[in-house]
Amino acid sequence: MTIDLDSIDLTDLSLFTAGPPHEVFRRLRDDAPVFWHAPTAHTPDGEGFWCLTRHDDVVWGAREAALLSSCTGGDRAAGGTLIEDLPLHFAAGVLLNMQDDPRHHHIRKLVTPSVSPRSLRRLEAELAVRCGDILDAAIAQGECDFLVEVAAELPLQAIASLVGVPQADRHRFMEWADAALDYRDRELGEQSERSLRAGTEMFQYGSRLLAQKRACPADDLLSVIATAQLPEEAGPGGPLTDIEQQMFFNLLVAAGSETTRNAITAGLLGLVEHPEQWGALKQDRSLLDSAVEEMLRWASSTTYNRRTATADIERHGQTISAGEKVVLWWQAANFDERAFDHPMEFDIRRDPNPHLTFGIGTHFCLGAKLARLEMRLVFDGLLDRVDALETAGPIERTRSNKHAGFRHAPVRFRV
Repeated sequence: MTIDLDSIDLTDLSLFTAGPPHEVFRRLRDDAPVFWHAPTAHTPDGEGFWCLTRHDDVVWGAREAALLSSCTGGDRAAGGTLIEDLPLHFAAGVLLNMQDDPRHHHIRKLVTPSVSPRSLRRLEAELAVRCGDILDAAIAQGECDFLVEVAAELPLQAIASLVGVPQADRHRFMEWADAALDYRDRELGEQSERSLRAGTEMFQYGSRLLAQKRACPADDLLSVIATAQLPEEAGPGGPLTDIEQQMFFNLLVAAGSETTRNAITAGLLGLVEHPEQWGALKQDRSLLDSAVEEMLRWASSTTYNRRTATADIERHGQTISAGEKVVLWWQAANFDERAFDHPMEFDIRRDPNPHLTFGIGTHFCLGAKLARLEMRLVFDGLLDRVDALETAGPIERTRSNKHAGFRHAPVRFRV
C-alpha cells in the first residue's frame, strides 16, 4: 500500500515507538527527496520544515555548513538543531553542536586532544578492565537488563573518567539524559515536571563542578573547558562564557550517557535477531570492526539534526528560502538503497559502509572514536564469554523522533 505524502507526520512520536519508520522514509527517498513537511497538530512551533532523506542529499546538507546553519539563518530570531526553535544565545549559538564556525571550530579544537587516539590509548586499558567486570557481573546472573547493566554502564564509567566526575555520580547522568531525551510524559516542544526537575539538577551540579575545575584544574575534559582561553578569531576571544561552559557540560551528559548505550543495545539485538551473524563473528573475530560499523548503521541512534537555511537554495526542483528549517534525517540516509546494497539486511561483512551515524562534515561527532572503542570492548568481551544470546522479555524503546533509544532490553546468556 502506497503511503500518501500528505499523511506523513514525522513529528508524531508514535511513528517511532516500534523502531525506525522505514516505509515512510522509503516513500520520501523515492518520491520526495526534498519534502515540505507541513505543520500538524504534533509539530512544535506550528511551523513546517523541509526534509532531506537520501544519503547524497544528507551528506550535501551536512557539508554545506555556511548555507545550512546549526545556529540560525535568514531573519529567524532563534534556531538550533531540534525541529522546534531554541532561544538564541542560550541554546542556539551556545551549545557546541548548535554553533557555527569560526567559534565552533575553535572550541572543538580545544577539546579534540581529550578524545584523540593517543588519549584513548591511555584510557583503553582502564576501560577494558571496567568492561570485563561489568560483563562478568551481568553474565553471572544468567540474564539481565542489557541496556541498564551493560550497554549504559561502560559509557557512563568512561564519561565520568573523561570529564572528571566522581564515579559515584555517574548514574545521575543517565537519569538526567533520560528525562531530557525520552518524551515518555510530554510532547515535542513541551516540558514536564520530570524534565524541568532534571534540568535544574543538572544545571546546579554542572555549576558547582565547573567552579571546582576553575579553582583547581585537573587532567580532564571539563577542566579544559573551564580554563580555556580562545583566540580573538573565535569572536570573541578569552574564556568561554559561563553559559557556554554549562551547556558544554549538559552536552557531555547527553552524549556520554545516551548515544553509545543505544548503539550497543541495537547492535546486540541485531545479533540476537540474526544468529547466523553472531555465529560468523564467533568463528572469525577479524569481522569485529566491520560488525561494529554495521551495528552503528543499524542503530542510527541520532535520528535527525535540523539546520536553518541562510540563503535561498534550489535542490531537486524545490526552493528552500532563507530562514526556513531543513531537517537532515540521518536514519533515513543510513537505509538508502542508493548508498547501501540490501540496506534492510543486518550484515556484519558490509563493505563499503558509508553510514552517517556520527554525522559528516564540520559537526562530525567528537566522541566517535570513543564510541567505537567502547563497542569493540563490549562485543569482544561477549565473544570471549558467551556462546549464544537471546531476549528474555519485551524490548522497550524510548518515545522520541530525535534519538532512537531503548529503556529496557532483557537478555539471556548461554555460556
